[in-house]
Amino acid sequence: MPTQPKLTRFNQNVLSKYQIYNSIFMTLPFDDITKTGALLPLFHETCQKGFANQEDPTTIVNTFFKKYQARRSPESQINLLFRFIQYIERQVVLFDAIEDAAFPVVNNMDGIGTLRSLKESVIAENKLDTLQKYLEEFKVRIVLTAHPTQFYPGSVLGIITDLTEAIRENDLLRINDLLAQLGKTPFFKHKKPTPFDEAVSLIWYLENVFYKSFGTIYDYIQQNIFDGQQIENDIINIGFWPGGDRDGNPFVTPEITLNVAMRLHETIIKNYYRDIRRLKRKLTFQEVEERVNSLEKELYKIITNKKSNLTLDFFISEMEEIKKIIVKRHQSLYLSEVNSLLNKIHLFGFHFANLDIRQDSRKHAQFFNDIVDALIESGSAIFPKNYHSLSEKEQIKILSKIEGEVDLSLIKDEETLKALNTMEVIKTIQETNGEKAANRYIISNNQTALNVMQLFAMLKLVAFHDNLTVDIGPLFETITDLQNAPKVMEELYTNPEYAEHLKSRGNKQTIMLGFSDGTKDGGYLMANWAIYKAKEALTTVSRKHGIKVIFFDGRGGPPARGGGKTHNFYASLGPTIEDEEVQLTIQGQTISSNFGTLESSQYNLEQLISSGIYNSISDKDLSMTPENRKVMTDLAERSYKTYSDFKAHPKFIPYLEHMSTLKYYAKTNIGSRPSKRGKSEGLVFEDLRAIPFVGSWSQLKQNVPGFFGVGTALKYYEDSDEFDKVQTLFKTSDFFKTLIENSMMSLSKSFFDLTRYMAEDPEYGEFWKIIYNEYETSKRLILKLTGYKELMQEEPAGKASIAVRESIVLPLLTIQQYALKKIQELEKEGVKPDDEQMKVFANMVTRSLFGNINASRNSA
Repeated sequence: MPTQPKLTRFNQNVLSKYQIYNSIFMTLPFDDITKTGALLPLFHETCQKGFANQEDPTTIVNTFFKKYQARRSPESQINLLFRFIQYIERQVVLFDAIEDAAFPVVNNMDGIGTLRSLKESVIAENKLDTLQKYLEEFKVRIVLTAHPTQFYPGSVLGIITDLTEAIRENDLLRINDLLAQLGKTPFFKHKKPTPFDEAVSLIWYLENVFYKSFGTIYDYIQQNIFDGQQIENDIINIGFWPGGDRDGNPFVTPEITLNVAMRLHETIIKNYYRDIRRLKRKLTFQEVEERVNSLEKELYKIITNKKSNLTLDFFISEMEEIKKIIVKRHQSLYLSEVNSLLNKIHLFGFHFANLDIRQDSRKHAQFFNDIVDALIESGSAIFPKNYHSLSEKEQIKILSKIEGEVDLSLIKDEETLKALNTMEVIKTIQETNGEKAANRYIISNNQTALNVMQLFAMLKLVAFHDNLTVDIGPLFETITDLQNAPKVMEELYTNPEYAEHLKSRGNKQTIMLGFSDGTKDGGYLMANWAIYKAKEALTTVSRKHGIKVIFFDGRGGPPARGGGKTHNFYASLGPTIEDEEVQLTIQGQTISSNFGTLESSQYNLEQLISSGIYNSISDKDLSMTPENRKVMTDLAERSYKTYSDFKAHPKFIPYLEHMSTLKYYAKTNIGSRPSKRGKSEGLVFEDLRAIPFVGSWSQLKQNVPGFFGVGTALKYYEDSDEFDKVQTLFKTSDFFKTLIENSMMSLSKSFFDLTRYMAEDPEYGEFWKIIYNEYETSKRLILKLTGYKELMQEEPAGKASIAVRESIVLPLLTIQQYALKKIQELEKEGVKPDDEQMKVFANMVTRSLFGNINASRNSA
């Protein structure tokens, strides 16, 4: 039977099931659910009709109550709106579970971008040897971060998992019970999680999803691409930030970092223990059974915190011995299961995930100066007394050759002491869980070579002395920093001591680029183009010095701003950019949406692996022509000018502060990190965290970070009768095509009818029109550029999924805007924030954030 189109599969397996199960949810025998479920469709219809008639949210809400609930008191009306919010949150969960259950049906698990497809195409082109050679070096690392874009508490995540399974099995009785459970389970967190809580919630994915999906992928590569032979390279691994990322998060302490590393260790041992228990039932042969029993006992000791002498090396050697005996004496019975466990041990060691430490360069400078002052004051000869007055070049020379040890009792500042203790903790983790457990330190907001050398010196003085087993990864974020990055790295590569350190680390240098702040700082096109050019220049300078550069992308940077297809981005890079490793951060609801189930995790990992490999072994010339580069640079600069002027508009910050949900993010209790960096009372652009910044535009349904400036840049070419130049760029550059396709997704998730009332606002009306006009221009010219009749024309299933999600949350968005408008009216009346009415509407805004963010799945 022929495979049906993806859109048909989506409609049959997702949309139809959602309509059926949603109707069951509406009829559950709980008064509040039944009444709410009956009224919500009427409110939804009122919203749709109202926006079609260009009515504002206040009018829409008032019309609904007047038409359907005229007898309700004002208090009762407010209660119903809150019940709508709670109900819609659960509809989003239901849709998530249905989409997760249908994932392997809607997405072709053997289609383009999967390993099976990659293998078949390389065999057809007689390139299997090339693929094997490449896989011996190539790596993919996804790094889980604790950035707060995930609003589901653990109890709800559990329900989603169970509901997904029940839907897949069409178990109506179980679905009914789970929907009832969902209706009664609170979604709201009454207190902020600690960084350890965040780590534990993400370790759930490692334990229940990644352990299996990574193993399955690695087993497939070994069996089908390497014909069962041992592969030295791990190919896929996991990075981990919760508990290690202290940039802007004062709650991440050295104790938490150590506890998270220990929890990762315990969890991987627990998974090995389960596998050994399963194997024990099968490996009941002579000379094997005793060995398996012994391993089981030792693993159990570790889980129960008893002393065990089991080391990683011994565990591997015992499993290898078991494998040899099975092959030699027992007809290779259950060999694939033994191999599979060996592969997992190879992938995860005793650490499970690579715990990164991250801190801001400005904080490091503060800590470093504290050390220098304390040492000089104590009479130590480590630093000369005139150190602070030396030039940057002279300081770097001293830091390169640094020797000695810091007595931490000399340090009086508590924050500095915590930072230095963390460096000691890295060494402790390496000694207990292995070097891979914590061997990378990211410096965010890195601007100079001195920033790197200050950390280099601190690590040596505090913990590592003559043997620094930590990689230092500078993160260049702003447009200016990206432009300066090659010069900074040249300075480091030509520093004899730093070069010697790199040699001891395999002549590899990790560089992180852009992260979330790149787009916030430079706008969509410029951020992406600046990162692309920085990667080219950094590749050139690294190759010149014999260094293999590893680029680590923040998902908020080029790969997926606007919620786009990350793997398309990696498949579009040319030969001028080093691509032997793909590393990127995955955060918030992107973890649960792209990697939350075994199928989605496996599929998206395979897409990442294939895209990175295909870029290198394909004969297609992905390099940009000089003419294309010229057009791309010009587009980026025009877009940057437009975005910079927009950002400098006197209403930019006030608009976000008064017309968006920005200030309500801090009240959601979803993340341990403060919602802004500085301590200033007012809102300062530099202090804005990228996620609340992007999220606020998303809540307004004005996805500025994904399109602003694109339309104006394209319009210049239309007005100059040179539009054919950008059309040529779109047709011949995969990189530009990917950028435009990702921008289309941002535009698809925009809905300006929601905030059209702002056009009449005496203070912000003109500013709203600037955003709306840029949206209209971007949409019109992107359609002209692509030749499409509608946005995302070539992604019908993705477009349909967005449409259903946007439809589900339409009433939620309406309620949120209604509440924001009420707050503005109360503020004009001079009502204080602690006034009862003000508190109710502020709570309404905060509560409505949850469902909106969860529905958008990859908003940040």
